[in-house]
Amino acid sequence: MQEKWFYRSSKQKKNLRLLETGPTSKDYKSHDMKRVVGGLLVQTRQYPDLKEKEMKAVTKRKPTKEELKDMLFAWKVNKHVKSNSIVFAKDDVTVGIGAGQMSRVDAVNLAIMKNEDKIKGSVMSSDAFFPFRDGVDQAAKAGVKAIIQPGGSIRDGEVIKAADEHNIAMVFTGIRLFKH
Repeated sequence: MQEKWFYRSSKQKKNLRLLETGPTSKDYKSHDMKRVVGGLLVQTRQYPDLKEKEMKAVTKRKPTKEELKDMLFAWKVNKHVKSNSIVFAKDDVTVGIGAGQMSRVDAVNLAIMKNEDKIKGSVMSSDAFFPFRDGVDQAAKAGVKAIIQPGGSIRDGEVIKAADEHNIAMVFTGIRLFKH
């Protein structure tokens, strides 16, 4: 019965994407499962450890050793924050978190608003790519020095250009950290 309904529904939706995963791991402890309308959302709870050598510097200014250390810390924190998430960190301390927003720039603004006086000189981690440069522009106004993000937007060039204009170092990880 449900397959017929789904078939009719999929015919009506032009941009519907169906993904077939094949067999899932028998290690259910490594997955987080949530019921959603019409199905089940299964996502990993484990992301690969990110090494400094796996980060790709994409801006004219490369991050300093201290910035790299803080970016790795912010990225680790970001793995545990609900999407869409932004994490600001400095000296191995989280100084701002913005999450659950519909837009990336809103997540940046929320994180800044929570602890504006401590953001200056921090690094910023984003769990997903920046679809527009506005998030980078807002982070620059707050005093962010470096950004770590997955990359992969069709507008990566514009985002990198914004970072270069603000003298912000930016690295791409190629790893999205979405957590629902």
